[in-house]
Amino acid sequence: MTELQKMIESARNIVFLTGAGVSTPSGIPDYRSKSGLYTQKANPEYLLSRTCLEQEPKKFYHFVSEHMYYPSAEPNVIHKKIAAASHICQAKVITQNVDGLHLSAGTENLVEFHGNLYQVYCQKCGKQVDYREYLKNMIHYGCGGILRPNIVLYEETIAQAVLHAAIKMVSQADLLIICGTSLRVYPFAGLIRYRSSAAKIIAINREKIELPSGGSMILEDAVHAFEKLHI
Repeated sequence: MTELQKMIESARNIVFLTGAGVSTPSGIPDYRSKSGLYTQKANPEYLLSRTCLEQEPKKFYHFVSEHMYYPSAEPNVIHKKIAAASHICQAKVITQNVDGLHLSAGTENLVEFHGNLYQVYCQKCGKQVDYREYLKNMIHYGCGGILRPNIVLYEETIAQAVLHAAIKMVSQADLLIICGTSLRVYPFAGLIRYRSSAAKIIAINREKIELPSGGSMILEDAVHAFEKLHI
């Protein structure tokens, strides 16, 4: 942690890569752990697919609305310290999370790689709709279209503008800090391939993950680790 503190203080261009483990301390379950989202239903990847949305919209809606929304969740110390770094150090953030907590914490220079659950729109007329309206009914009152959250589903691709913005951030970084992700989900995991050869990589996780040559691990609970950081 002392070495990480020194890295942060000396770095000129910090990029945080975050995943579901950043939000579990806020009460939002991750995906693949024993108590994760994917253990609550059979075939969850289908339920979060484009096919399900198009062919069985009610099934898609019930899974998303009942299992993915946590509107009372609040940013934890990890979100807050990262947000502070985005203000003080102009750090950048690329997150897999769709829960909006980085935004709630006031993070600047943020790429929500897989979108945001709280941005909802009508597939028929394109109008933006408050997520609370969506949680009451999947049908758009205005035109009768089916509403959907602006998240990337299975069988969908990352928007080119989002992908290019993330690649640019990574390629310009001199310090990459990975937190709360196993780096197994692509194309997010592939972003580190675009790093500079001089960039330092450090991951904070309770379990060891695969890192490129030269990467370092801090095997510690991320909450405890970020509590120790002075940002």
